[in-house]
This record gives sequence, structure tokens and C-alpha cells, in this order.
Amino acid sequence: QVQLVESGGGVVQPGGSLRLSCTASGSNFEIESMGWYRQAPGMQRELVARITSGFGPTYVDSVKGRFTVSRDNAKNTVTLRMDKVEPEDTAVYFCNVGGVRKVAGSWSAYNSWGQGTQVTVSL
Repeated sequence: QVQLVESGGGVVQPGGSLRLSCTASGSNFEIESMGWYRQAPGMQRELVARITSGFGPTYVDSVKGRFTVSRDNAKNTVTLRMDKVEPEDTAVYFCNVGGVRKVAGSWSAYNSWGQGTQVTVSL
């Protein structure tokens, strides 16, 4: 399995900044995409930002110009820098990593999720 460990999150005031990080670990795996989703109470989980190998980052419209996603391939880490946060950004944020891994001599796709970290934007 490819395991994910998230860090960051917490309570931040509107207009403030926060950083989330996620590191993937395991054996015999390659990463194609790394990103972040979020889920607010009563809402569906939505993609916030993602980086796919060979392509630039993509963002949901509501965070464009405020959030920045970056990836460190050497450390298998993806970071979400959240600036100018708004109350509407309050949600549980989940790291998501997808790619292929070698099991019993064959490569197969995987899609791993982190445990989620709470981000609360409030005065």
C-alpha cells in the first residue's frame, strides 16, 4: 500500500495563511498525481488543487489566486499553501495520491487517501 501522512491544518482567521503537507511512503510505487480535496459539512468532497506529472497545477475556481499547490518529487511530498483564507474554506482537507505500484511482479494502479485534517477559518 501507499500510505499518506498529512500535517498542518488548524484554526486561522479570515485573510490569514495556512500550509498543509502530505508525504507518501511505501515500496515499489510511482506517483502520477498528488493533490488535495476538501469536504465541508453536508457537502460533497471536491477537488481543491492537484499536480499531475507532465502537467501544470489545476485549481478549483474558488481558490485560484489564493492557494498554491507544490510538489517535491524527491520527498514524495505535496504542499498546499493557503493564503487569504475565507470562512468558506472551512472543511476537512484530504490528501490524494495516485499512480502505479508493483505487486507480485506486475504494475497496477492505486489511489490513496490521507486521513484528513481540519481547517477552520474563523475570527
